[in-house]
Amino acid sequence: MDETAPQKGTVTQRAIEQIKAMIGEGRLEPGQRLPTERDLAVQLGISRSSMREGIRALTVMGVLEARHGSGIYVTQLEAGDLLETFGVVADLSRGPRLVELLEVRRVLESTATALAAARITPDQLAEVEKHLAAMNATDDPEEILAHDLAFHREIAVAAGNDTMAAILEGLSSRTFRARVWRGYQEEGAFERTRREHAAIHRALIAHDPEAARAAAAAHVGEVEEWLRAQLGG
Repeated sequence: MDETAPQKGTVTQRAIEQIKAMIGEGRLEPGQRLPTERDLAVQLGISRSSMREGIRALTVMGVLEARHGSGIYVTQLEAGDLLETFGVVADLSRGPRLVELLEVRRVLESTATALAAARITPDQLAEVEKHLAAMNATDDPEEILAHDLAFHREIAVAAGNDTMAAILEGLSSRTFRARVWRGYQEEGAFERTRREHAAIHRALIAHDPEAARAAAAAHVGEVEEWLRAQLGG
C-alpha cells in the first residue's frame, strides 16, 4: 500500500474509523486490551505509523487509554469522558459562537429540567435545595458561581440521562459563567437570577415537567439575551 505523506491524514482517519468500528461491533469491548500496534496494523492493512497516530487520537478523545507497561485498552466509554471536548469548545468560544452554544444549552437544559421534575428523588431534591439556599445566602460572586454550577449539575443528574448530563456539563463552562456573574453583579441582576432559580425549584417540588421546562428555558434565555446585548445585538 502506497502511504505517501499527502495520504497520511486520510490513512490515519481510516485507522481511527476501523478501531471505532471494532468497538461499535463488539469485537473490542470496554476495558479490553487492544492487540499490539503491529498486530493491529497488519490485521487492518494499515501502516504502523498511521495506526500509532490513530491510537493517539482515540486516546485524546477518551476512547482508548494507555496503561504504562501493560498496553492500550478501550476505556469504559463513559459519556463524561467522551464528551469532555464540549468544555474546551465552551471555554474557547467567543462572540456569536458563544451565543450558539447558549442556544443549544437552552434546549438541553429545559429538556433535562423537565425530565428531572418527573424523576427527581427526595435525596436529589435535597441536594438541589442545599445549593439554592447557599446561593441565596451570599452575594459573593465566586460562591454564587460554584453553587449555581452545582445546582444545575444536580438537576441534570436527576434527569437520569448520563449523556445529556455530560453534554450540559461541557456546555456549562465555569470560565464563561464567571464572566456572566461579573456582568450580572455590575447590573444588579442577582435578584432576577434568584427568582429564576426559585421558579425552577418550585417546578421540581411540584413534579411539574412543563413548568420546569419553561422556567429553565426562561433562565438560560435571560443569559442568552444578556450576551446578545453585550455583543451589540
